[in-house]
Formats: sequence, structure tokens, C-alpha cells
Amino acid sequence: MTRDELKEKIKAAARQVYGKPNRAVADYGETTSDELTKFPELKDILIKLMTEDFKVFVESIDWVAPKPTTFRINLKNGQTFYCIYTIKSWIAQIEGKKYYLLNINELQNATNAISRILRYGTKETTTEETETEVTATATKKPAETPAAGEEAGEA
Repeated sequence: MTRDELKEKIKAAARQVYGKPNRAVADYGETTSDELTKFPELKDILIKLMTEDFKVFVESIDWVAPKPTTFRINLKNGQTFYCIYTIKSWIAQIEGKKYYLLNINELQNATNAISRILRYGTKETTTEETETEVTATATKKPAETPAAGEEAGEA
């Protein structure tokens, strides 16, 4: 293989790699909230807590309070938790318990708490509830209208 052939193979490989859209940039660029662009530290802490695929589980992010800067993370299963920015580090408040994310063991405990609330899932309606709703609407009788002859006789 000559030097020119090697250069051409490297250029072709570079075009192939750089030509593909970056999945991480494409997914997180379309975030429903502007908070990740205004506060890049928030994105970093969410990656630490939930991996780079956090967008799969996060429905939206709300900026709740300016001081201390507090964000509500709304998960797709209806659960929420809070991330609070302090001068020293971040605090994650999950199900009422605060985890100071400067400590590695508390970061791990916060990650476990998030995985626990993700397991709760969404509230689903049981088949009994839907069956009773269907039968209730089906058994309602339409209002009876008097026949044309009956109306004339009464007037």
C-alpha cells in the first residue's frame, strides 16, 4: 500500500465517520426545555445520575426557583425529582430525601433512588374499570320521545 492510497483510505473513513449524524447531539438538541442550554451543568449532573440516554426517561425539565436554583425533573412515568444547585455542589431531592452529589456514595444512592422511581411505572387502568365504563355508557337509554300522534292529542 502506498502513501497516497493510505491517505485516501483515511479521508474516506473520516468522511464516513463525520458524515453520520451524532445521535447525542440530535436527541438532546431537540429538548423540550431550554434549561439544558441555559444551564449546561444541569445536563452534566443528569448524565451522572441517569447516563447519557437520560432523554429517554425525562419528559420535561422545569425551572422552579431562582435561589437556590432548583429544577423539577419530570419523568415520563409521571414521577418527579428535584435538582438543586448550591455553591459547592448539586443536591438531588428524590422522594423527599436529599442526596449531596459531591460525595460518591450519595451520588450512587441518588442513582439507585432514581432507578427505583423509574420502576414505579405509570398508573394503568384495569380491565374492570374500563369494562364498567363501557357497560355504563352502553346501558344508558336515549331519552324517549313521544310519538307524533301523542303530542297532538295532549295539546
